[in-house]
Amino acid sequence: MSQEPPSLFEPDEAGRPLADRLRPKTLEDVLGQEHLLGQDAPIGRMVDERRLVSMVLWGPPGCGKTTIARLLAERTNLVFESVSATFSGVAELRKVFQSAAKRREIGQGTMLFVDEIHRFNRAQQDSFLPYVEDGTVVLVGATTENPSFELNSALLSRSQVFVLRRLNEQTLTTLIERAEAATGRSLPVDAQARQAMVAMADGDGRYLLNLIEQLQTVSGTLDPSALAELVQQRAPIYDKGQEGHYNLISALHKAMRGSDPDASLYWLARMLDGGEDPLYIARRLVRFANEDIAIADPQAVQQALAAWDVYERLGSPEGELAIAQAVVYLATAPKSIAVYRGFNAAKKLAKQTGSLMPPANILNAPTKLMKNLGYGEGYEYDPDRPGGFSGANYFPEDMEPQRVYRPTGNGYERVIAEKLAEWHRLRAERRMQEDEKDQEAQDDGTEI
Repeated sequence: MSQEPPSLFEPDEAGRPLADRLRPKTLEDVLGQEHLLGQDAPIGRMVDERRLVSMVLWGPPGCGKTTIARLLAERTNLVFESVSATFSGVAELRKVFQSAAKRREIGQGTMLFVDEIHRFNRAQQDSFLPYVEDGTVVLVGATTENPSFELNSALLSRSQVFVLRRLNEQTLTTLIERAEAATGRSLPVDAQARQAMVAMADGDGRYLLNLIEQLQTVSGTLDPSALAELVQQRAPIYDKGQEGHYNLISALHKAMRGSDPDASLYWLARMLDGGEDPLYIARRLVRFANEDIAIADPQAVQQALAAWDVYERLGSPEGELAIAQAVVYLATAPKSIAVYRGFNAAKKLAKQTGSLMPPANILNAPTKLMKNLGYGEGYEYDPDRPGGFSGANYFPEDMEPQRVYRPTGNGYERVIAEKLAEWHRLRAERRMQEDEKDQEAQDDGTEI
């Protein structure tokens, strides 16, 4: 008996994209977000209580933000309304709010899901506030960007931010197994190529499922090289103008500060692979050398400047090796922020003390009047003194000398610390001698 052909009005499962066919049907099927959806997790508890608050789902592409929103609406009996900030404006939002208000009158709640919510400008974001505040809609925004930078504070104060995790290797492997079960065939790849697929996905489940779908018509078994030839390597997730940019330069900075050349080279490679301007990195290395190393290794800033100069002369990729060399040098150099702290302390002290004049004896006296006022009188030329040090006071006369630079015992600063300790001792001796002379003069005046 012949089988009836499928109806034209019934959905053709085989024609649907694999990512859509494998979309989780329940919250329990969602992979990789157990920290939010588990029974004792924040969103999981809301679902059990059938009480959702407005929220922002922040996470990388392909981690399940849209799916979670749909399933939350289903589990809490809310009508699901979806708009995209890329294609929608205030007029469309107004229609959604009007429909939600009518449903509310009959006791039906509405979830408004806004994809790429960070693309709405501040005025558009403000339009949500009254409807979120009075409960007309439960707002669920999805974003790949840091909400702290992209959403206004009024909207953030009325929402909870939940951070979705990038899908890890184990989760992506489970996704591959689900795909094989759904298609009824094993992937035409060897074990190493299977691992390469996970690496190519870079935490993005949607990308991985689309990649699997590409392999459905392949015959034979692919190794990593054959797989790379067949599919285009995806660009790493790195937005030079957004949070990824600041996260990676921060990671490079912290790894160098922590004297880890291996991690430092890794973050450097990540930035270069993401398309970062090498000259931006070179400038940051110079800053790092001055701020985190300074006099602990006086050569550090020279190494950073040399890397900058070499890159400007050679360009990529040859010049990148000079930057890598500087990164290793800075990561392994002794660290000190004593100059950084000392300069900040000096700036604070300068603001507190105002316009105090320098001591008259250290001022030049190019005119007769200035000489008569005592400018330059009694000045001692330090290079002519024993040890090249006079011990004179260079702070204003009405101000007690202060110590703002306190060297560490790291690297060359250990030598500087020893010098300063000796000079501090000599200055203290000189002040004591001057105090004794002043006292003797006062005594002589009293006797007279």
